[in-house]
Amino acid sequence: MKFCTVDAFTDTLFKGNPAAVCVVEEFPNDDFMQSIATEVNLSETAFIVPLKSNHFDIRWFTPTTEVALCGHATLAAAHVLWTEMEIVTTEEIYFESKSGVLKAWRDDNGITLDFPAYYVEPISIPEGLIEALGVSPVSVGRANDDCLVELHSAQEVIDLSPDIARLANIDCRGIIITAEGNADTDYDFVSRFFAPKVGVTEDPVTGSAHCKLATYWSERLGKNVFNAYQASKRGGYVKVRHEGERVLLTGHAVTAFSGKFVGVGHK
Repeated sequence: MKFCTVDAFTDTLFKGNPAAVCVVEEFPNDDFMQSIATEVNLSETAFIVPLKSNHFDIRWFTPTTEVALCGHATLAAAHVLWTEMEIVTTEEIYFESKSGVLKAWRDDNGITLDFPAYYVEPISIPEGLIEALGVSPVSVGRANDDCLVELHSAQEVIDLSPDIARLANIDCRGIIITAEGNADTDYDFVSRFFAPKVGVTEDPVTGSAHCKLATYWSERLGKNVFNAYQASKRGGYVKVRHEGERVLLTGHAVTAFSGKFVGVGHK
């Protein structure tokens, strides 16, 4: 089994969001894939199976559970197929996933992912959320399986130190924290992402969250192209374009480790 770890949404080693990528002839059983993801203990491990030409199946696992969509691990998977295995000769890759067909392509700007857009609906503040965050939000919404919380300033997002145990009690996959950028920055909005319910305390750079942030800030700011910064400790930049029912996410990736997983015979 080809095995790599890749830093995604960055062009600098040890920045961005690390993901593991495993290329297999067929998916091992679910328990075995989960065990690998738990052993690797990164926010996501992607498993990809070649189908035909530039088409692949893809699945993603956190250290505790399988998820339906992951941006940074998809970007990492495309990067591995192009640079570490060189089994794709086209500049486009298609991934069959639980969230439909996902497209990736590369050019001088980096790797772009074509993902579904998720729209944010306002909701009442969930019980315990303010106590978990330690701040009062501007607004709270829900998009698909995540809650989206807007704060008053980018600095408030950066300085946030939430009670992770309390966040785990909120009824959603993850909590997206966001605020508009300011004149001193080169980004339109800033965000952070916490998902302790699925085993991810704080995700460094989250592609799937930007599928919701794109629609939210399109409505708030009246435009559809953004420079976004996820203000985790590692940090990462995402170029975002909202086009109707799709969101395009562009970033870079760097291979950190490349080798093989030797435990396949024990699956």
